[in-house]
Amino acid sequence: MRLCPPLPHAAFALLLALLAASPGHAQFGGGPPAVGTTTVRRQPVTESSEFIGRVQAIDKVDLVPRVTAFLEEIHFTEGAEVKQGDLLYVLERGPFEADVAAKQAAVAQTQALLRNATITLNRAQSLLNTPAGQRSVYDDALAQQGSYAAQLQSAEAQLRASMINLAYTEIRAPVAGRITRTNVTVGNVVSPSSGALATIYSQDPMYVLFPVSTRAALDLRSRFAGKSGLGAVVVKLRLADGSIFGQTGRLDYIEPTIATSTDTVIFRAHVPNPLVPGRTPSDPTPRELVDGEFVTVLLEGVEPALALAIPRAAVLTDQRGNYVYVIGPGNHAEQRRIQLGQSTPATAVVLGGLTEGEAVVVDGLQRVRPGIVVNPAPAVAGPSGSNGAKAPG
Repeated sequence: MRLCPPLPHAAFALLLALLAASPGHAQFGGGPPAVGTTTVRRQPVTESSEFIGRVQAIDKVDLVPRVTAFLEEIHFTEGAEVKQGDLLYVLERGPFEADVAAKQAAVAQTQALLRNATITLNRAQSLLNTPAGQRSVYDDALAQQGSYAAQLQSAEAQLRASMINLAYTEIRAPVAGRITRTNVTVGNVVSPSSGALATIYSQDPMYVLFPVSTRAALDLRSRFAGKSGLGAVVVKLRLADGSIFGQTGRLDYIEPTIATSTDTVIFRAHVPNPLVPGRTPSDPTPRELVDGEFVTVLLEGVEPALALAIPRAAVLTDQRGNYVYVIGPGNHAEQRRIQLGQSTPATAVVLGGLTEGEAVVVDGLQRVRPGIVVNPAPAVAGPSGSNGAKAPG
């Protein structure tokens, strides 16, 4: 049998160095790596669920003319906010004022005929029991008086209709809100078939509608059962730039049917939308929320719930899911798979995989490998006060 020649001294030293650097043997500089740890404990956690929603104005009114006439005046600034009852458009009034005058004359004429018919009826009735009286004359007078009374009612009804049409020449804001640009300019003929002259969107408060899967809806129901139902939920909004809207809302409606195509149910929140400080209703963007805007809806419990929790910075993720490093006997780092519940950006709620009192690595995770010995010490808050931790040494 042929024996292999002995390794040169330099090659043997290189082999020992490679073995020392292999996972499970490296100790980074001759000693256990320093890590910051925290203890798993139960703490008050505000449970939060996120959904994608869309802002919707509570009132949306199309301004449609009720009569046919020339558009003479526009009394608003496009894009500004208007108050309920503000004058917005004025249509040509002349023809309608003339029609009202004609109907008033018809009413006056009929009133005069009715008064004369009433006098004739009274005279015929007073002569009815005398030799000069005739029943037929009385009957004719009674019929004539009734006919004029009916004609007067008709004339008065026509006058009211003409006055209503005259009032329609002034188009006022039926609700308060922000008005769009005008679709028709002065000098054009408008009519009920012309379409909307402009549209008003109410501004404060606003609705936020968002779909919730059936499973998530059942989870919300069970989570807040016995906690005043919808009253136990606070609604917060995250805007497109990532900032949290300064006002909180409340749930006020849940659709009584489930969309069969998506297996979701529509929730609706009622959210205040006040003026941004320093802005006026005439500014281009006086408020944060705009009809049709996409937002992230955060549903949070009014009262925090006790839950097993760790800093979110301690949780790592790979293709198999979430895991943490737990300090085991002899300060060995143990990789532990966990199941997360409703969490916040700073705190992770643990549903399974950890027990209260265990120590998990928060800082120095880049120096940890499964099974190595570490030098643990309690983590401390960073300068910003966040959940990031500093490892000792």
